[in-house]
Amino acid sequence: MAKVVIDAGHGGERDPGAVYEGRQEKTDNLALALAVGNTLKDNGVDVVFTRTEDVYQTPFEKAQLANAANPDFVISFHRNASPENNQYSGVETLVFNNSGKKAEMAEAINRNLEEVGFKNLGIEERPGLVILRRTKAPALLVETGFINTDEDNELFDTRFNEISQAIANGILEVLNDAPNNSEMVYTVQTGAFRNQEYAQDMLYQLQQQGYPAFLVEDGGFYKVRVGTFRNLDNAIKMEAQLRRQGYSTFIVHE
Repeated sequence: MAKVVIDAGHGGERDPGAVYEGRQEKTDNLALALAVGNTLKDNGVDVVFTRTEDVYQTPFEKAQLANAANPDFVISFHRNASPENNQYSGVETLVFNNSGKKAEMAEAINRNLEEVGFKNLGIEERPGLVILRRTKAPALLVETGFINTDEDNELFDTRFNEISQAIANGILEVLNDAPNNSEMVYTVQTGAFRNQEYAQDMLYQLQQQGYPAFLVEDGGFYKVRVGTFRNLDNAIKMEAQLRRQGYSTFIVHE
């Protein structure tokens, strides 16, 4: 049985999320998370919620709760917000990097929500987000419309059941082919350069310092990475060591 952690973004008095005309993002997030999670349960998925009530959790606490459940996927629900009211409209899904099963699931969710009536804004890589960066399992953050856009709110309210079903359908499309967590591999990236010579210089410097560094050519960039780890905690320890040496880093997982 597949296991999915469902996170309702924000929560509690300290963190309502985006607010528009008295409407609070945390409330929409929780309602949608519960609806999607219950639909997944009805389809045989083992679902773990990070919260089922209006409570405050830091992003790190959410990631820790997700990791403790050892799921196949982590899905966090949010509403988007623009600098000006009624400026933008649509759904997008955020991922650590646009690859693997999480990218397939993000595409499936966006496509199904587009069929409900949302504009599909696509997938965006956001490696700096804690819920995407610090979770062991592949993670997605679904931005279900703009909370300060009246058109999106009307769609969210009037077709809520169809929206939650569409998201669940997108998740279920991919779950049967999801990889086992034991196949996850983590590495620490220290730089990405268009100039191969610059990348080689960093690679040589790291290797001279005793780090198991290597070079990856990807999308026109030469990416310098250190180590390969099956255990996220070991990758985090390596990242901390590299940062103490002055390197700007982030963890990559596939």
